[in-house]
Amino acid sequence: MPRMRAVDAAVAILAKEGATQAFGLPGAAINPFYSAVRDHGGIRHVLARHVEGASHMADGYSRTRPGNIGICIGTSGPAGTDMITGLYAAWADSVPMLCITGQAPVAKLDKEDFQAVDIASIAAPVTKMAKTVLEAGQVPQVFQQAFHLMRSGRPGPVLIDLPIDVQTAEIDFDPDTYEPLPVHRPTATRAQAERAIDMLLAAERPLLVAGGGVLSASAEAELRELAETLRVPVVPTLMAWGVIPDDHPLMAGMVGLQTSHRYGNATLLASDFVLGVGNRWANRHTGSVAAYTEGRTFVHVDIEPTQIGRVFAPDYGIVSDARAALTLFTEVARERLAAGAVPDWSGWAAECAERKRTMLRKTHFTDVPIKPQRVYEEMNKAFDRDTRYVTTIGLSQIAGAQFLHVYEPRHWINAGQAGPLGWTGPAALGVATAAPDEQVVALSGDYDFQFMIEELAVGAQFNIPYVHVVVNNSYLGLIRQSQRAFDMDFHVQLGFENLNSPDMGGYGVDHVKVAEGLGCKALRVRDPEELATTFAKAQALAAEHRVPVVVEVILERVTNIAMGAELAGVNEFEDLAISAADAPTAIAALD
Repeated sequence: MPRMRAVDAAVAILAKEGATQAFGLPGAAINPFYSAVRDHGGIRHVLARHVEGASHMADGYSRTRPGNIGICIGTSGPAGTDMITGLYAAWADSVPMLCITGQAPVAKLDKEDFQAVDIASIAAPVTKMAKTVLEAGQVPQVFQQAFHLMRSGRPGPVLIDLPIDVQTAEIDFDPDTYEPLPVHRPTATRAQAERAIDMLLAAERPLLVAGGGVLSASAEAELRELAETLRVPVVPTLMAWGVIPDDHPLMAGMVGLQTSHRYGNATLLASDFVLGVGNRWANRHTGSVAAYTEGRTFVHVDIEPTQIGRVFAPDYGIVSDARAALTLFTEVARERLAAGAVPDWSGWAAECAERKRTMLRKTHFTDVPIKPQRVYEEMNKAFDRDTRYVTTIGLSQIAGAQFLHVYEPRHWINAGQAGPLGWTGPAALGVATAAPDEQVVALSGDYDFQFMIEELAVGAQFNIPYVHVVVNNSYLGLIRQSQRAFDMDFHVQLGFENLNSPDMGGYGVDHVKVAEGLGCKALRVRDPEELATTFAKAQALAAEHRVPVVVEVILERVTNIAMGAELAGVNEFEDLAISAADAPTAIAALD
């Protein structure tokens, strides 16, 4: 039996499991692990500037392609606590990610040693497993179990904490005979599929709601096959945007209080049956449960048993992997179709399409300073349908989801449930690392951009190009808008007179100078008529210099973006489109 250090066994397992991309920062307590990474030679590594940034990079990497598991590595103490926000973002959105931390020697764990913290207890609520390994002989099995858990059931992150003496201890381990554990995913039964489809066939105005679980299961083709077999319109949630192309005739629009389309909300409210697959019924999608469910029958499919009934009790629930369920559903649907038992829903589908054509928000504004709606109109023109967008929370994300277009799965990469500010930039670096030959475009407000701005240097150092659109209104725009309910505008203004950049005109931070100082290229645009040429120049600069390129768009200070407390009560603060010229990049423009 070969004999080696525990860390050498761990790194060999990473390679056998196919997890070969790491992001992190070395430190004294994790240096043995880094020495194993160096000696192995098959694990790629990107050096982050902040451990939280490394965790978001690993998260973005995992989200980009099916099967990816990004690795985040850090030393003991604060490195682990810095990872918690990244773990929470991945856990909340069911993203597999492996965090590895160094730790004080086993004998020092209860003696307040330097940078010794019980990181396993701290991380436990936001991981599928968080374990400090106390015996070197357990290292291979703990890593094997970690990959099994990350991939089984509802995916999620894991943290493994390695005391320095455990890392360096020698163990018996044979990498050649190591095999990953089988992945466990529950599967719907034939009887459950028949019940669900027969309930759908009894409806007059049915909808399919596709959640992030469809992406996790790589079941977008199965979803479209079911929709096309029955001719039933589809509503993707924000986490599943792209599972059906925006221009597909059965794509009925997104639903919700913020990141939604007017036509999507109207269609959901007009429906009488909803089959939800892999979704959470999150509150920004549903609004109040009473209004969302009134007059509708619900079937809910989810891989996690405790998700069924968590928000509201469906009329019928099925615990299943999304792909397995959708495959069975289509099989039953085809049989019912052959037997002449499927209603003709062409009239209902036509109603949904007409709403999609007519219920549009205006985007073509010519104002200076620029209105945000115009930015997304120009982005639709500038970036092709293969673009991968990356963003987190804020008015920028909400407006982006209302106006941008997504055509492929995993091309809208969004920290949905946690929504940590600062996620966008490092996550985009992870996405661009996973898809080096594709167009990656990040979208941030100025506050999100400033949170982890130092990570731009990572893109410059490691030649990771992407375009980062920063819509700058020098405000905490979403918080300011929510403060309207309290009749205040309190501690949400970010503007100040910048002594070193007086041309900023009170907008404060000079993001162009900061980005250039970190080794990137940056452009600023103040006139909406210059957006198109600026976006084109940004793409050319990214291709030429292989670094992140920041496009800062100076917006008007205050814009209220459409949102509300109920699906039927979304406030439209700006003009609605009344002609094709008002919304020239809409999927189905007005005549």
